[in-house]
Amino acid sequence: MIGWFEAVILGLIQGLTEFLPISSSAHIRVVSAFAGWPDPGAAFTAVIQLGTEAAVLIYFRKELWEIISTWTRSLFNKELRDNWAARMGWYIIVGTLPIAVLGLVLKDQIETVFRDLRIVGVTLIVFALILWWADHTARNTLSLQTHLNFKHALGYGFAQSLALIPGVSRSGGTVTAGLLLGYRREDAAKYSFLLAIPAVLASGGLELFEIGEGQAPAWGPTILATVISFFVGYAAVAWFLRYISTHRFTPFVIYRIVLGVFVILSVGMGWIPAQG
Repeated sequence: MIGWFEAVILGLIQGLTEFLPISSSAHIRVVSAFAGWPDPGAAFTAVIQLGTEAAVLIYFRKELWEIISTWTRSLFNKELRDNWAARMGWYIIVGTLPIAVLGLVLKDQIETVFRDLRIVGVTLIVFALILWWADHTARNTLSLQTHLNFKHALGYGFAQSLALIPGVSRSGGTVTAGLLLGYRREDAAKYSFLLAIPAVLASGGLELFEIGEGQAPAWGPTILATVISFFVGYAAVAWFLRYISTHRFTPFVIYRIVLGVFVILSVGMGWIPAQG
């Protein structure tokens, strides 16, 4: 069972890794395995993501307020429907559909099969290579306000749904999609963070009912981990957006490959179990 100390460590990991393209769910799974802790499970992971998502809500509060208010008013005022904020509201809704559908269809696999560390290791490596290729071939020119459309939003959405597998990374998958579509790194990351809001809030809200039940961690440690992830996550998102405005993703690619190889080797050598 996850205790207070484990909650502190996992909350720090969640906050540090959620917005980086290295997969927070994979790190929580891997660190727990190496520490000899039980797999905290999909419910715990989803709930503590509410902390990092709260950081996004505060960091982008001005943009979010403009999007929500303009989108709502555009339902009754046709003149506002071409406004970028109104369109962004629809793009976020459309981009959320793939992960909403697949999350419900694949719920059992998300909580069992997808948490196998062999799968985690492979996805860390494979999607690192895809991110590297996208980063080095991207036009890096398009902006969200002038170029985002429903087709691109849906493409982002399917990329986000890949993050249902630990090791893919929600930000990594959607940023990769944005780069392949030609968007600037910081624009791809910004939309990635905005797009994650409905999915994370819905997932975390549903999994709240699992906390304290069966094998899921108790409420106290879960709340502590969530609070820690909020404060660390706020600092992480601010740093990440500044960093990628002038740097490539190469350090994250190298890190993912090294970690993926190490995880696969560790499972093969019997140092950690593949299943939680």
